[in-house]
Amino acid sequence: MADTGCSRRIFLKGSGYAAAGLLFGGSLVGCTSTGGGGGDPLESARQEGRVRVGIAGEAPYGFTDQAGRVTGEAPEVARAVFRKMGINDVEATQVDFNQLIPALNARRFDVVAAGMFITPQRCQNAAFSIPDYIAPTSFLVPRGNPEGVTRFEDVTRKNLRMAVLSGAVEKDYAARLGVPEGQVQTFDSQTALLQAVTDQRVYCAALTNISLNDLVQKNPGAPVEVTQGFTPVIDGKPEIQAGAFVFRREDDSLREEFNRALRELHDSGEWVRIVQPFGFTQENLPPADVTTEELCAAG
Repeated sequence: MADTGCSRRIFLKGSGYAAAGLLFGGSLVGCTSTGGGGGDPLESARQEGRVRVGIAGEAPYGFTDQAGRVTGEAPEVARAVFRKMGINDVEATQVDFNQLIPALNARRFDVVAAGMFITPQRCQNAAFSIPDYIAPTSFLVPRGNPEGVTRFEDVTRKNLRMAVLSGAVEKDYAARLGVPEGQVQTFDSQTALLQAVTDQRVYCAALTNISLNDLVQKNPGAPVEVTQGFTPVIDGKPEIQAGAFVFRREDDSLREEFNRALRELHDSGEWVRIVQPFGFTQENLPPADVTTEELCAAG
């Protein structure tokens, strides 16, 4: 759904929230676009004490919970980063994922906080922060992992059935790493992946460890576990998936100041504490050699 200005807009302040059009902090939330005058968004945010971000409604990255509050890994990290920058209010607008960069460039908000992966194609239209997290591949396996599956090659070698999510990259990884097509089953939801493993229709399911950790956290009684994350190496090239925050290409000062505060969050250990409720761990911190510049130039 395209953003319509007021719709699905929520303010974050501390642990409170307010829907658009309601009183918040003693004032009425407006329905204005951001940066209409083309000024410096960093200075504007500091003067107003608030910043506007875009989300896509995808758990665990950035979504609106059952209480109506915007949360998820990216909004919570953004809130902590902006707090370090002296900006205490984060206003979030939800749009379809494929509308995030167009809406950013149309100045509907100043930052995308949706866990968006850095790709060369996206780098042509926007500027990414330093990597916020990496998303290694993992397998959802029966508790105890009796077959000892940790790589796609194990699935082939042991002649096991595996599940993948429709449209996800893991199906391509499996094919390129030699898993026979007949051993791979495709499902339309993460819940279906879990059910396929617990019903023993497949031995394992492949997805990012972030998504699988979130799935297990939401289904604590399921007799499954998530294997240690890894980066598939295909044709000698690591297939790194790294998510970051997204800015307009011209907004260097805002992005640079954000990067400084985000690095502090990573280095202090505070980032891990913030993201753990969403299935992220220390394993998801980007190594120093994973850079935005290299990911933008990849391929």
